[in-house]
Amino acid sequence: MSTEILLFGVGILIIVAIMDIMVGVSNDAVNFLNSSIGSQVASRRVIMAIASLGIMAGVTFSSGMMEVARKGIFHPQFFTMPELLTIFLAVMITDIILLDLFNTYGLPTSTTVSIVFELLGAAVAISLLKIIQAGDGLSTIVQYINSAKAFSIIMGILLSVGISFVCGALVQFLTRLLFTFDYQARIQRYGALWGGLALSSITYFILVKGAKGASFMSKQNVDWIKSNTVLLLLVIFVLSAILLQVLQMMKFNILKPIVLIGTFALAMAFAANDLVNFIGVPLAGFHAYTAAMADANPLTVTMGMLSQKVQTETFFLLGAGGIMVVTLWFSKKARTVTETELSLSQQEEGHERFESIFLSRSIVRLVLHVFDAVRFIFPKGLRSWISHRLDTSAAQSSIVDGQKPSFDLLRASVNLMVASAVVSVATSNKLPLSTTYVTFMVAMGTSFADQAWGRESAVYRITGVLTVIGGWFMTAVIASSSAALFATVIFYGEVYGVLFLLLLAVALIWNAHRRHRAMEEEASHDKVFNLKSVESPQETVETTFEHMGFLLQKIRISLDNTLDALFKLDFDRLGVERKKLIRTQQWSNIISANVFKAMRLLGQQGQEISHQYPQTIRRLQKLADGHRDIVLRAYTHIGNHHKGLLPVQIEELELVRQKLNDILLEVESSLRLKQTADLERLRKKDAELRALANELNVRQVARIGDNSSKTRLSILYYGIVGNAMMLSKQNLELMEIFNLSFGKVEDENE
Repeated sequence: MSTEILLFGVGILIIVAIMDIMVGVSNDAVNFLNSSIGSQVASRRVIMAIASLGIMAGVTFSSGMMEVARKGIFHPQFFTMPELLTIFLAVMITDIILLDLFNTYGLPTSTTVSIVFELLGAAVAISLLKIIQAGDGLSTIVQYINSAKAFSIIMGILLSVGISFVCGALVQFLTRLLFTFDYQARIQRYGALWGGLALSSITYFILVKGAKGASFMSKQNVDWIKSNTVLLLLVIFVLSAILLQVLQMMKFNILKPIVLIGTFALAMAFAANDLVNFIGVPLAGFHAYTAAMADANPLTVTMGMLSQKVQTETFFLLGAGGIMVVTLWFSKKARTVTETELSLSQQEEGHERFESIFLSRSIVRLVLHVFDAVRFIFPKGLRSWISHRLDTSAAQSSIVDGQKPSFDLLRASVNLMVASAVVSVATSNKLPLSTTYVTFMVAMGTSFADQAWGRESAVYRITGVLTVIGGWFMTAVIASSSAALFATVIFYGEVYGVLFLLLLAVALIWNAHRRHRAMEEEASHDKVFNLKSVESPQETVETTFEHMGFLLQKIRISLDNTLDALFKLDFDRLGVERKKLIRTQQWSNIISANVFKAMRLLGQQGQEISHQYPQTIRRLQKLADGHRDIVLRAYTHIGNHHKGLLPVQIEELELVRQKLNDILLEVESSLRLKQTADLERLRKKDAELRALANELNVRQVARIGDNSSKTRLSILYYGIVGNAMMLSKQNLELMEIFNLSFGKVEDENE
């Protein structure tokens, strides 16, 4: 290997580092954005601006954190420059592939864990190869690897997950007991004291996390902060409480500055700690290259100099910070990851992203049994008092930009306060943890305490949490094994190995980008069925009917595609339609939930609507069932390689499809345009379809008699015709309900 190749490798490291910053920020943005965005404390632009300021402040504090990449996992004095370059390239290529994969599916993971285990996997692989070449025993690997550091990181992560959840749940429970869900009046009484406590936690968090790596803080200043912790906290508490009380007297919502300051603090901590995950390895490679080139034998000199403390150049830090800010503003995947956490912590029921699994159902069952057992320990009066204080129906509804926040400002402030406290205590005691894991588990703990995981949503939310936690452990396994494999490829393939892995990374990222775009399109379809506003009962009723029109459009298009594929024996296309069935059922469930929301809203405001309005749920379910039955019948028939429909049967089913389409189109159009339909015309079309079905029944009986239509073919034929009549009937009944309900709304408007 020549020195020119070393320079080429360092250049690749720098390019990959830029990509790694982008994918890393997309994943870690959830750490500091979830509380502010979930509570809608301010406009998205304001939230992003504050987070951006926190990032730029934090990058100047990261210089001291860069040592992890140089000597935290392995002992550099046992490696030469080419060997270190092999490790670093394997680590960075693995990192961008792994983080982009998690971003694509909206799963938050730890960039710290990924980089640590990538370094561990690659270093172990190269160490083993060196040992084999030298003919040494495998036990000598302890000379190369800092195993104690890796073990402490693993234990710290495991402990932080449980501790963060318990602390978040406990503090939120006590806070909610103090303020209740109708907290506005009680905030006026003692909110300043509580806010002072929250700001003390957050401000101290800034000092602890910032002072550790800030270049402008001397060792004496850092030591003074550590030795005067109690005094600092007391002063911050008093000043914060006074300031918040003054703001409160000016009729200002004091929870907003708490949440915004907390957002700034976590953004700063993210940049200060996690920047090393993105540029620490490339910078270590750059410093190793500089040291190697200063030696007479750059290809064989060992890299013991990396054990020394090196001050990172400020322009590197600021440049990385700029890339982080730009990515934060424009990354679509950052929003996807954030939406995952918000969906698991939203206060109200809604569309659940995850399905229930056996483990989540078992956990819910166990918790319910525990609660039932514990309930008898406490006196009835205490249970009644707690139940009254935690009455979620007392929460005041707030609408921001036409949407309801996922949770209130009180929970958002607890999220930030507890996360700051846990990270601060761990940092001051030099305990390793992941900011991502802490903030996520705190948010889940506060959601649990706030009863966001109710009987209607608990199994789905717990499945989501288990999925995320499972992803964390998979991060460690995939990161270490992939980095080890990549390091081996580079060790033997050298330049060709690097080029191959780069092409592989580009291909995987491009494929993930296409997958994410498809998922976004699917998600945009889901959003069509969400209620934009829950303030106006009339608008809510109109919107739910409009959504039904969109659902009918999706069903009509799917039926067209299914019948076309059936007629042409296109099994792959039928497979696509079968996969869409889950989505159609989800849309039907969302609309059904919206109907219930509309009914509750109407009841709260004392308004009436047609008693048949709730019957739309039954109509929707039958429509979804009929659609599913046709798709599954066609898919199963062709999948089992049964004989295709006879030409005459295709012609007859084309007639059925045309008449059914006429009905579907008219009902769909009426619902989407919010216009009542001519029921007599629809009844006439329905009668024509039934008359046609009767005529076709006679023809099919004749085909059965002369054995031209086999049993399976006859079952398929009758199934399609029967479902077509059922779909027509349900559309007619749906339109009758719409005319009654929407007509009444129109009369009230007049």
